[in-house]
Amino acid sequence: MTDASAPAPARSAPTPAQTRALKARYRRIMRFATRVLVQAWWFELVLPRFGLGGLAARGRIRRLQKAARRFHRLAADLGGLMIKAGQFLSSRLDVLPREITQELEGLQDEVAPEPLDRIVAQVERELGMPLDVAFADFDETPIAAASLGQAHRARLSPGLSAELGIEQVVVKVLRPGIEDIVEVDLTALRRVGRILSRVKLVSNRTDAPGLVEEFATTSLEEIDYLNEAAYAERFAADFADDPRIRTPAIIWERSARRTLTLQDVTAIKITDVASLRAAGIDPDAVAAELARVTFQQLFIAGFFHADPHPGNIFVTPGASGGPDDWTITYIDFGMMGEITSSLRAGLRSFILAAVGRDGPGLVQAMQRLGVLLPTADIDELERAMSALFDRFGGMGVAELTQVDPRELEQFARRFSETVRTLPFQLPESFLLLIRTVSLLSGVTSALNQDFNIWDAVDPFAKTLVDAGRAGGIDGVVELGQQAIGYASTLARLPRRLDQLAAKAERGDLALRVPETERRIRALERSLGRATSGLLFVGLLIAGAILRGGGDPLGVVLMIAAAVPLLHIVVGSRFP
Repeated sequence: MTDASAPAPARSAPTPAQTRALKARYRRIMRFATRVLVQAWWFELVLPRFGLGGLAARGRIRRLQKAARRFHRLAADLGGLMIKAGQFLSSRLDVLPREITQELEGLQDEVAPEPLDRIVAQVERELGMPLDVAFADFDETPIAAASLGQAHRARLSPGLSAELGIEQVVVKVLRPGIEDIVEVDLTALRRVGRILSRVKLVSNRTDAPGLVEEFATTSLEEIDYLNEAAYAERFAADFADDPRIRTPAIIWERSARRTLTLQDVTAIKITDVASLRAAGIDPDAVAAELARVTFQQLFIAGFFHADPHPGNIFVTPGASGGPDDWTITYIDFGMMGEITSSLRAGLRSFILAAVGRDGPGLVQAMQRLGVLLPTADIDELERAMSALFDRFGGMGVAELTQVDPRELEQFARRFSETVRTLPFQLPESFLLLIRTVSLLSGVTSALNQDFNIWDAVDPFAKTLVDAGRAGGIDGVVELGQQAIGYASTLARLPRRLDQLAAKAERGDLALRVPETERRIRALERSLGRATSGLLFVGLLIAGAILRGGGDPLGVVLMIAAAVPLLHIVVGSRFP
């Protein structure tokens, strides 16, 4: 058995040619990022200061789509971690516009396989033995080739096969040199994140460095196969007593940080309805069991498979061939999620607040979940949530259908405008939870188009809420904290009323009309800097024209344009 704590075989130093390629890769990523940042700066910061915000807004969607398509091409060309970055960004609907995420959704982690001789050398180096000693047979053609690694079918050597009772295996091999590529890509992404953190327009809405580090943590785990092996065994232990769940055995004797060997458990793809019926298995029953198992992971075990797409789940018929003799088999444990105690408590608070139609409580739950950034306007969100509950809380579907559609549309528009302007960012665990439920919904619908996923989640959600109301120490503590919070609010209420009265007497009580205030301030500032603005644009355009014609004076004029620009930018920070 391979010792997970043992140091990995040393990485070979990149050759001079590889070093040049890595540097060129870094420069290419930074050139792309710089181009996008300069474009955003021009259209989102500069043009609005000249009263051209409407012009910038009209072309925003087209620019975003074009930038996303360029990144799609860049990621597909570079491979490596950039494909993973594109897939990561495509799921971040909380921080990126739909125009970007939609363009990135089709980015597939499918690249040309690594030459066999490099794969063989990697396996032999990792296992410390020749390939023909490690395996009786090793399929030269990979069954899958991704940006970070690829997988081959193989047969264990006779002695090990007899000892373990396993013959057919799948060998996952990390691409040679991928660690250097990941290091370069993360260095570039971290630099971009630091730059974005200094741009107020971005930092007020998104914790860019936090996003990068979140992605980095996941990525570094993916290039250490011992992590995946440990996750697989933990998942198997959680369902050791569940006869419906099966996982592949880890062949530790043939596994290391860059090579992972697992039992080959390939069976009927879970969405292959025709094959299921041919094997005498009811697809409706499979859908119900899959939902049960998924929600058991989420609500009971607190550790869940976060990539349950159809390619990672099989249905394995039992030896008897009976209609009830089958198991759900999971593979690929590289992406796992965990429901921490804080996340569980936050979800409990969220559910209780929603059930109680408590707008402020719902916002507090969102804060507890870490969804809202510090710059969020909490008061505005509380008002929006309270208005939502006041008007529509407690209505059933039938009652909602009787509401004037124009009222619903008007309310939805106001509510969405409030929410859309809020700086919120979902923690990775929350995002993985949403992804898991979304994939589950797709798979169960493929098995049974009438399957109601909410019926399946109901008993587990009730368990969560009941735990908060009456079950366990955590539940008691949670309810106690809520009671203290409500009591504290009531205790502060007279004082807050006194403060409001005092402000009114002094004439300091002002109604907040954010949009009007912003427009007035913007108008005042633009009038004071009109001359600088015109001078900046004139110098910049003249310099660009001359530079394009090869005249060195063009560079001088473009540099000189920085002087009036400095007045515009710095002046915006003061009233």
